[in-house]
Amino acid sequence: MEINIPAIVAEVTDAFMAYEKALATNDLDALDSFFWNSSLTLRYGPDGTLLGHHAISSFRRGRNIKGIKRVLKNTIITTFGSDCAVANTESDRSGVTNRQSQTWVRMADGWKIVSAHVSDRPES
Repeated sequence: MEINIPAIVAEVTDAFMAYEKALATNDLDALDSFFWNSSLTLRYGPDGTLLGHHAISSFRRGRNIKGIKRVLKNTIITTFGSDCAVANTESDRSGVTNRQSQTWVRMADGWKIVSAHVSDRPES
């Protein structure tokens, strides 16, 4: 298995950055499209565990926000072969350091997040 094939890293990076744009603008339809539409998709976060695409979508649609403004740092995207990748990043937002991990898999309809984990840590 090849690790970090440049063309695959570029594809996942493009998908990751498009997800970030959707997050920043709270584009709910776009955010939904980035997650695998399956009951097996999961998101762990500060607000709890979300199991399934429907739960993730409902969580996002239930929030009253305009978008998330944050500055990314230490973003690392690692690909495994041509169809699997892990994206890890930290971000700063309003005095909080956020950590985010995503597993991306190439599906028939493009790169999809199949698992995500978000955590916040107040600056000390």
